[in-house]
Amino acid sequence: MSVLIKGGLIVTSTGRYPADVFADGDKIKAIGTDLDNPADEVIDATGMYVLPGAIDPHTHLSMPFMGTYAQDDYQTGTIAGACGGVTTVVDFDLQQKGESLLEAIERKKSWAEGKTVVDYSLHPAVMDPRPEVIAEVKKAILDYGTPSFKIFMVYDFRVDDATMIKLLEETKKYGGLVQVHAENVHMIDHLNEVLAAEGKLEPYYHAVSRPNIAEEEAIARAAKMVEITGSRIYIVHLSSKEGLFKVKEARDHGIDVYAETCPQYLLLDEERYKEPDFNGAKYVMSPPLRTKESNEALWTGINSGDLQVLATDHCPFDFNGKKDMFGKDDYRKIPNGAPGIETLLMLAHSEGVAKGRISLERMVDIVSTGTARMFGLKDKGAVQVGKDADLVVFDPNQKFTITQSKLHMNVDYTPFEGTEITGMPSVVFSRGKRVAQWNGEQMDFVGEVGRGRFVKREPFEGF
Repeated sequence: MSVLIKGGLIVTSTGRYPADVFADGDKIKAIGTDLDNPADEVIDATGMYVLPGAIDPHTHLSMPFMGTYAQDDYQTGTIAGACGGVTTVVDFDLQQKGESLLEAIERKKSWAEGKTVVDYSLHPAVMDPRPEVIAEVKKAILDYGTPSFKIFMVYDFRVDDATMIKLLEETKKYGGLVQVHAENVHMIDHLNEVLAAEGKLEPYYHAVSRPNIAEEEAIARAAKMVEITGSRIYIVHLSSKEGLFKVKEARDHGIDVYAETCPQYLLLDEERYKEPDFNGAKYVMSPPLRTKESNEALWTGINSGDLQVLATDHCPFDFNGKKDMFGKDDYRKIPNGAPGIETLLMLAHSEGVAKGRISLERMVDIVSTGTARMFGLKDKGAVQVGKDADLVVFDPNQKFTITQSKLHMNVDYTPFEGTEITGMPSVVFSRGKRVAQWNGEQMDFVGEVGRGRFVKREPFEGF
């Protein structure tokens, strides 16, 4: 299968230029002006951008959590991603008690087998850090193709500081990257007790129970672990201006602290938790939504380079039947998470580029090129000869109103309901094959279930 994309504007992380793109099989084979390579399919991209497929490095597909499961599995989740222009997913793989890292990886791969429609990889989450598991980190980096490792500073399965130091030491040796959910568990536990005693259990108090200072303190502490080991760390779903300040402070002192944020922390704020009729539960995620001041600070962090990646933390639970299953009268029992994989690219363009908050090139870097570099996806992330033909022909002028009924995520709501979008994918290719396309009103999935493959990633090379 070959495809020739004619007349588009190729966008990279450093510039843009008009050119044609020819892909044959899985790979980009030629880029140039007036290409006339014979092709099975020719796309007229006049007036459109040719972007590298977006990469979402923070998803929770088929994840068990808080007495239920995230509703998107590897089929529905990757179909939704493809329809939003996401052509690679790096999903979190939560190690179970007694499992080795390899057993955890193979278990999650078995759930994905025959289901994915775009390529995927896995981040093992170290949740049972036995000495033999710490020792296995080397193999995970060099042999398994999974060089990034999630740890939590919250929840019952959190790691202590000593374990964090051990992981930082091991990953430093072999080119691994520790990713951390950074919130201070003791502050949160204390506030949960105080709020419960006062009978304050509506969804709004989820945000009150997890204040900015809990993120700020945890990031500062994690940065000190990095400083003492000379290693590196990556803060997932950074949400607050105070947390960003700690990231910037560490980086200004030469400490390798990297960070991602998510569209919800750029665009939504804590007032959402006050929506009536339990609707605030739709936004119960951890960390919670913050203030408009934090929204603006995070946009600044993207432009300054202190935030390197935009991801989604896609973790969908139905509003009806899941969010209210145990938590109708107690925010502490509401499953934490929200859907987002399908809306990543459209929001980055419409709210970022079209509104002048970031450049087109910066968008490409934070949703694709920089993400590929951060996570060792050597064949992804750029419109470049030799790379995988993961391509999005993107119409920057196409209008669309986000509504749950026109999305593909297996969940009954979107936190961005009613958001008016400027710019949508026209055609999406995964390794040279068309997987999604615009039908005039919304995106359609036109790919092949099971064609996605597991991608081994390379050790960390640094920014």
